[in-house]
Amino acid sequence: MSTQASTSAAKSRLLQKNDDDVVIVSAVRSAITKGRKGGFKDTKPELLLSHVLRAAYSKVSLDPKLIEDISVGNVLPPGGGATAARMAALHAGIPIETSINTVNRQCSSGLTAITQIANEIKAGQIDIGIGAGVESMTNGYGAGAMGEYSNEVLSNPDAEDCLLPMGITSENVAADYGITRAVQDEFAAISFQRAAKAQKEGKFKEEIVPITAKWVDPKTEQEREIVVDHDDGVRDGVTKESLSKLKPAFKKDGTTHAGNASQVSDGAAAVLLARRSVAKRLGLPILGKFVTSSVVGVPPRVMGIGPAFAIPRVLQVAGITPDDVDFYEINEAFASQAVMSVQHLKIPYEKVNINGGAIAIGHPLGCTGARQVATGLSVAKQTGGRVFVTSMCIGSGMGMAAVFVSEH
Repeated sequence: MSTQASTSAAKSRLLQKNDDDVVIVSAVRSAITKGRKGGFKDTKPELLLSHVLRAAYSKVSLDPKLIEDISVGNVLPPGGGATAARMAALHAGIPIETSINTVNRQCSSGLTAITQIANEIKAGQIDIGIGAGVESMTNGYGAGAMGEYSNEVLSNPDAEDCLLPMGITSENVAADYGITRAVQDEFAAISFQRAAKAQKEGKFKEEIVPITAKWVDPKTEQEREIVVDHDDGVRDGVTKESLSKLKPAFKKDGTTHAGNASQVSDGAAAVLLARRSVAKRLGLPILGKFVTSSVVGVPPRVMGIGPAFAIPRVLQVAGITPDDVDFYEINEAFASQAVMSVQHLKIPYEKVNINGGAIAIGHPLGCTGARQVATGLSVAKQTGGRVFVTSMCIGSGMGMAAVFVSEH
């Protein structure tokens, strides 16, 4: 059998519909706004989460009593935001009988939450659940200082590298893999250009839930209500030339700066999942299906290379090849690591972050993994793509990836 024929056969198997499939019934997100100055700077994460949880089931007219479990990716709050997540679910009109937990796998927390719910459905534990993610980096809490950790543990070089500032890991990737400042700036500029074009053309509208938020004007200190319905970090007119004028942020002779790294952001997203047979019985729309996910470890000092190794693993688990993937949503924590991953895997740039990525849109840590699914389903509908992969690097040295099929 030829390679093309076997590739087509693998993709055909992936596209088959079975009653036991874990399907996506709805996938929504808030707008992503700038930390400390954007539309959600005065909105607490539990309120953001409440809005997207309510929208996830209301959009498809699902009785919230049928939601059996919820998992929420959340990184910064103390206690993992577990109490706040429970409060958000109750405020969103979800009954007290519905259970909830939070999960922190850093930048992949939202995708980890989706995977948890999908696996519960696969195991027959539940029929319907929500995988979500939220982060208010405006209201987040900082990580512990070096002195708060065991010196004995820190004597292990890899363990010590887990505490490296993310910007320094970006510089390490650039140095180790020869990713130049010019290449990073070009990649970042394309992210801004694609996102600005998509925003102008209304390509994010279907995935974004407009939220009325209270906002304090920093000049007058007066509070007013605003409707937050678009990503406010997206800038039009960004070029590699304009980015080349920015100073390095982490090393005097470095290559990483504010314009080629993801933005500090606030936002939330939720993905409603169900067993296909149950979704059909209830007459719920089916947007696509969750196939599988994989997580791998990489050296902490170059934590950004995670997608370069997580993506091959998840394709292997799914039984497909790169030729079977129509497009990718790869988180742009930093241009250096995103470029390394794309180059390492020899993915055509036109198949990556078609409507822009986190450099332009923003990266609310716990939210991103769920946000990528909402965006991926929109891109699939707009382009006719069927199979897509989401992936991100993870602080402390990991990568996660997942395979989805669109059925729009």
